[in-house]
Amino acid sequence: MTRNRILLTLLAVCVLSLVAASAGAFADAPAVGSPAPGFSLMSNEGKTVDLKDFKGKWVVLYFYPKDFTSGCTIQAKNFQRDIASYEKANAVILGVSVDNVESHKSFCEKEGLNFKLLADTETNVSEAYASVMEYGGKKLSARNTFLIDPDGKIAKVYMSVKPIPHSEEVLADLAKLRSK
Repeated sequence: MTRNRILLTLLAVCVLSLVAASAGAFADAPAVGSPAPGFSLMSNEGKTVDLKDFKGKWVVLYFYPKDFTSGCTIQAKNFQRDIASYEKANAVILGVSVDNVESHKSFCEKEGLNFKLLADTETNVSEAYASVMEYGGKKLSARNTFLIDPDGKIAKVYMSVKPIPHSEEVLADLAKLRSK
């Protein structure tokens, strides 16, 4: 009985430590109303993309773990499916992961993606947006999204998103925010 209690207590401490650690990481995410952290990254097209290039537009900045994986493919294809709606709303979609430019280029070609994927191979931008996780001993971008308004401020933050309904969720929020 005592051994079971000790094991349960240790398990509870481990779980609480993990929860606290992840909550702390997400607590560092840029807050709604604050300026979006600037960045300059290479795109799938082999060109440098800077956040300031999109001043005057809404930016859907979404972080995802890895090209060619099931959840990331679903999420990207749903953004692509809805791209005309984003364009009507004066919004651009920028995907960010730690994959390199060549991986992004292949992923876009294979999946028919017509928006920019940015290579954050050093995780600097993912870290600035509190969107880094470790998996199998490697740093990956966590599945988070930031909706940035035309003035460059954070308008909405989505942490630990679900890939399937996410694009529709962002579009609905974008419509609400644009009508204010």
